[in-house]
Amino acid sequence: MSSDDIGRGRAGERDGGGAPGAAAAGPPRATPGTPAATGTPPATANPGANLPALRGHNAALVLGLLRAAGGQGLSRLELAADTGLTPQAVSKITARLRAEGLAVEAGRRASTGGKPATVLRLVPGARHAVGLHLDRDELIAVLADLTGAAVAVRRAPLAFEAGAGPVLDTAVREVAALRAEAGGPPVLGAGVACPGPLDHAAGVLHRVTGAPQWDGFPLRGALAERLGLPVVLDKDTNAAALGLAQGTPAGAGSFGYLHLGTGLGAGLVLGGSLYRGPRTGAGEFGHQTVQWDGPRCGCGRRGCIEALCLAAVARGDLPGAAAVLGAGAANLVELLDIDRVLLGGRTVLENPDGFRAGVAEALGGQARARGRAAVPVALARGGAQVVADGAAELVLAPLFGARGVTVAR
Repeated sequence: MSSDDIGRGRAGERDGGGAPGAAAAGPPRATPGTPAATGTPPATANPGANLPALRGHNAALVLGLLRAAGGQGLSRLELAADTGLTPQAVSKITARLRAEGLAVEAGRRASTGGKPATVLRLVPGARHAVGLHLDRDELIAVLADLTGAAVAVRRAPLAFEAGAGPVLDTAVREVAALRAEAGGPPVLGAGVACPGPLDHAAGVLHRVTGAPQWDGFPLRGALAERLGLPVVLDKDTNAAALGLAQGTPAGAGSFGYLHLGTGLGAGLVLGGSLYRGPRTGAGEFGHQTVQWDGPRCGCGRRGCIEALCLAAVARGDLPGAAAVLGAGAANLVELLDIDRVLLGGRTVLENPDGFRAGVAEALGGQARARGRAAVPVALARGGAQVVADGAAELVLAPLFGARGVTVAR
């Protein structure tokens, strides 16, 4: 099951659209080709549409607006205005959401002359999602509520190169403990983020650098069977980028998330959409060759920016590592004209000011040469949990329709 399979509404759902109902599964799947399935809003002035085939999509829009509104909530009339749906359609959708426990009445607006409007808000604890970051030497697991906030976190040692058996055993054990610690709340599914390359759509790993024995392993299916939950699989950098994009205003632009830990990769949000590429191959940032006669990389080639950066870290030359990362960031800005660069990963977090300054210096030099303003660089929010939080968002984001980031392929 992909992230497009979790959280999509079913075409033709009666009474204004479906919502997630079962504890161990997301909402039904949309008919392929509808806006709910493709992430493209209908061609109207507003993102909502009163057509049977879009009712699941419309329910997702309402949920997304309630999520964005937070504790303040929204009235039915406000929801109708923001979605372009009729008040009658909104009433049917919100009745369904209330019946499912996803929304609740939360007081009334002050009267402006008419009847005070009843306010609805999302119930964050109505459903949860598991987020798993399978790093090369550590597992981080989070249990997130519907707002994406982590309500429980676990960390455990992991030997990713040991292969599927030990890794699956550790993941299953930690997820069980995570859910038990939180009191066994209803869970929609698990998002799993790990090193690439991989095939997101098929849920299969390829030849992970340093762990080629994973090549062809159906990790998504194996974990789904062991966990008894729907599972979404993606690269660690893609998951982090998706999570970081949540809460960003629509049309706020594009960014690159650079993750330097046991490896080096990038997650790309372009024009508001997470970009994976048709084969989940986008963002293999660490394997751009920048020195033809450079050190051998784990991928088998020489002079990859990952090899240069990690070699500098290994010899204690953090300014040198930051300069290499900055050169790669400048290449990325030159190629994609992105608006921001965000930095994360354990190695960055060990020297955050140094890496930020080194990358900023490289981007500043690039900007001066081009006669333009420098692209800003900042540390990504979330710290060590950024990938695990994003993995949970792989499950949650599709539930919230146009208010979430489109998961482009």
